[in-house]
Amino acid sequence: MLAHDLERLRSLAREAAHPGPTPTGVCPCPDGVLADREDGTVVRHGAVVVKAHAPGIDDEEHRARIAVAAHPGLRDVLLPPLAQPPGTVDDRLLTAWPHGTPVDPADPDAAPWEDAARLLALLHRTAPPVRRLPDMRAPVKASLAVDRMRRAGASRPAVETVLRAWGTLPKEPARHLRFLCHGDFHLGQLVRAPRRPQHPAAPWLLIDVDDLGLGDPAWDLARPAAWFAAGILPPDVWSRFLGAYLAAAGPAVDPRDPWAQLDVPARALTVQTAALALAKSTAEGRPLDEVEDVMIDTCARIGSARTDLTPPAST
Repeated sequence: MLAHDLERLRSLAREAAHPGPTPTGVCPCPDGVLADREDGTVVRHGAVVVKAHAPGIDDEEHRARIAVAAHPGLRDVLLPPLAQPPGTVDDRLLTAWPHGTPVDPADPDAAPWEDAARLLALLHRTAPPVRRLPDMRAPVKASLAVDRMRRAGASRPAVETVLRAWGTLPKEPARHLRFLCHGDFHLGQLVRAPRRPQHPAAPWLLIDVDDLGLGDPAWDLARPAAWFAAGILPPDVWSRFLGAYLAAAGPAVDPRDPWAQLDVPARALTVQTAALALAKSTAEGRPLDEVEDVMIDTCARIGSARTDLTPPAST
C-alpha cells in the first residue's frame, strides 16, 4: 500500500480507537502496521485494528461474511467486528475489529490446538446465520497459488514437482457439502479475545472471515493434516487436534477413517504451500527454508506413482 494510503488507514484506526474529541499530546497507545500484503493491509491503534481488504473483492459477499462474524450466535467462535470505518482507502473495503492477542510463535508447545479444533467443530455445526452466503474460498486458493508460482519464474525443477502434484488432484470436488466453514484456518487465525464479564479467562476466537462461506469442512482441517502428513506437525499434536475436533462432534470426517475425507484437501494445501513458497522465495531472491523444502519434497511424493498423501503414522 502506498505511504499516503497507509497513513490514512492509520488515521482511521486512531479515530476508531478514540471516538469523540481528538486527544491532545502524544498518544501512548500501541500503534503500527501489523501486515501489508497483497491480500490485505492491517494496522493497529490501541484496542482497535483496521483492515483494508484485498482490492476487487465482491461487496455483497464481503458484507455477508462480516454479518456472519457479527452474528450473536457465533460470538463464542468468531471475533465480532466493530462499527465499519467510513469510506474506502485505495478503493479497498475497510473493517474494524477489537485487538486480540495472537498465538505466540516463539512458544509452539503452548499452541492452542485443542481450542482451535473445538472452535472449528462449533463453527461447522452452526447453521448458516445469514442468507446468500458465498462458497468458502479454500478450494480455489491452491489454484491461485499455482498461478502465482507460474508467474514468478521460479526454478523449473521445483515448479515441475509442484505441478505434478497439482495434476493428481480431482477437477471436481468429491463432496458437495454446505457447512459453515472458515476457509483459511491456521494458528495465525486465532486471538485471545478482549475479556468479557462472562469469560474472564479471555477465550480464543477465530479471526479473518475473508474466505468464510459454505462448503466441505474437511478443508478447514487440511493445513494441519498436510503438515502432519509431511512430518512437520508431530503425530501427538495432530492426534490431540483431531481428537478434540471429533470429541466436539465436528462433522468433517468419519472417525473410523478420517483420511478418506482429508486426503484431497491435504494434498491441495501441500501444493498451495509449496507453490507460495516458490513464488515468495523467488520474489525475495532467497533459497527455500527447511520447512519449504519439506513441502516441495512432499509434492514429489504426491506426484509419484502413489498419488495419495499417506500420513506417516496411522490416525
